[in-house]
Amino acid sequence: MQSSSFTLSNSISNLKSRNHRLSTGYAPLPLKSSITFGSINGSSTRRLPSIRCSSSPRKLGDWISTPSPVPERESDGFEVKAASVPESADGAEAAAARKSKLAETIVLGSLFGLWYLFNIYFNIYNKQVLKVFPNPITVTTVQFAVGSVIVFLMWTLNLHKRPKISGAQLLAILPLAMVHTLGNLFTNMSLGKVAVSFTHTIKAMEPFFSVVLSAMFLGEMPTPWVVTSLLPIAGGVALASMTEASFNWAGFWSAMASNLSNQSRNVLSKKFMVKKEESLDNITLFSVITVMSLFLLAPVTFFTEGVRVTPAYLQAAGLNVKQVYIRSLLAAICFHAYQQVSYMILQRVSPVTHSVGNCVKRVVVIVTSVLFFRTPVSPINSIGTGVALAGVFLYSQVKRLKPKTKTA
Repeated sequence: MQSSSFTLSNSISNLKSRNHRLSTGYAPLPLKSSITFGSINGSSTRRLPSIRCSSSPRKLGDWISTPSPVPERESDGFEVKAASVPESADGAEAAAARKSKLAETIVLGSLFGLWYLFNIYFNIYNKQVLKVFPNPITVTTVQFAVGSVIVFLMWTLNLHKRPKISGAQLLAILPLAMVHTLGNLFTNMSLGKVAVSFTHTIKAMEPFFSVVLSAMFLGEMPTPWVVTSLLPIAGGVALASMTEASFNWAGFWSAMASNLSNQSRNVLSKKFMVKKEESLDNITLFSVITVMSLFLLAPVTFFTEGVRVTPAYLQAAGLNVKQVYIRSLLAAICFHAYQQVSYMILQRVSPVTHSVGNCVKRVVVIVTSVLFFRTPVSPINSIGTGVALAGVFLYSQVKRLKPKTKTA
């Protein structure tokens, strides 16, 4: 093997001497190849390309034949593949993240749309029923009854896990159920007395009650910015009340009582809720409160208004039984649905974002009810409503900037 290597190197040297015009750029390649080949000691198994020489060359191409194709070094190919794998992995992860974010945005937007839609139809159907059937306690009881049926169907069909409620949890939830019942009852009483738009304008005062009750029972003193944001709310509601065509004191104070009840529920949920490890999620808590509200309000309904939902009573009152039943059922379904969706949104966004969404929802409900019922609205009334809602939005933004402080 060594002798054949020596002969090949000698031949190349003679070739170079016979044609000294060979370019210097070409010479190192065969020399280097011959040296490398000559250094093989029989232990290597790699086959190098052969070199064929001509005895009477005329041009450079006659000196060397075209070498047989040699594949790329395995190490080079391995390096290229290793460099491309992380890039493709990162690209796949980025694409998956974009798809996940887009899907989450679509779901959240759909929930907000359903929240507003159910709320609009609840107020429309509820107002239509209360106009011809002015029995707000009975109407509220029917809504809790339909909601309880929906809750039991969800638990039976495993659409939502049936909770295991302890006695301590029931005692903690009982005050929440009581104020929840009063809040919805007072809302229906107000809707039966005044226009839907005016009821929701008054309910824009909820932040005011939230600040006052939190300071009284939780020791959370408001910042000057929070107090300042409450001024346009109070001023706007006062301006709208003075110019409201359907104004009466029963409807006004019922809406104010609804604000007090709803915000008391929020304060009680912070003060009297069970321990964190035993607490319930929002949807389960709302479901349990709905069932408890039915048992709390049903006896009150029986002793105050009696049983007035029978076909005989409705016919005697000159009402369209089928129409009242259908609208009452739709109002009850929308009532339960919009509150369930509201808690689903609250699980996905911060309380401040939820508050902003609730402010926008109130605007949508007011505008829709004015257009549907053709409620007469004066320019000053519109300004008052707008100022109050702008104050609610300002309050939510101030709460976003407010530093969180822990209370004992």
